[in-house]
Amino acid sequence: MGVIHVIDRDGERHTLEALEGWRVMEIIRDWNLPLSGACGGACECGTCHVFVSEPWLDKLHPATEEEEGRLDMLPLTRKNSRLACQILYEPELDGLEVTLAPVSG
Repeated sequence: MGVIHVIDRDGERHTLEALEGWRVMEIIRDWNLPLSGACGGACECGTCHVFVSEPWLDKLHPATEEEEGRLDMLPLTRKNSRLACQILYEPELDGLEVTLAPVSG
């Protein structure tokens, strides 16, 4: 078991235990932080939008075309935007840091 660090929308940093094979979206949601993940991880809604801390970007698998397309539909993306439902936690990501993106709408 490892950890991920999540900065919430109020700027508070949370350290969460993470299980291998779980989606980062599931980890964040299971720790009751305000991340919807309305589509359940199907890459269909964008409600699990996060900003990945720069040092971690190269350690993630590249975004798929489907994820890129969904991100293109969101109003406030950055070059480090990802959908947390598309990031599977693995031991190499121990210490991963993400920030919850603002809720759009």
